[in-house]
Amino acid sequence: MNVLFKKRGKMATITIHNVPDELIAIIKKLAEQKGVSIEQEIRDLLQSRYARRSATIDRIRRRWDTLPVQNASQLQDWKKQGRP
Repeated sequence: MNVLFKKRGKMATITIHNVPDELIAIIKKLAEQKGVSIEQEIRDLLQSRYARRSATIDRIRRRWDTLPVQNASQLQDWKKQGRP
């Protein structure tokens, strides 16, 4: 697949070439079941996939910042001890 990005105004345009017919058929069927256009279904798929991922990464980063910092010698001690 080849992908082309264009920025026009506030929203970008994505053009994708060489999408397999089987994939188009799946997306088309999903869109029909929901009563939306193929374009809207693809937007929804991208939003659900990448918005969730971004939120998860943000949550992990916030959690990481709350964890205590361990020094190198403590980590080495844990490695030597191994698992209980």
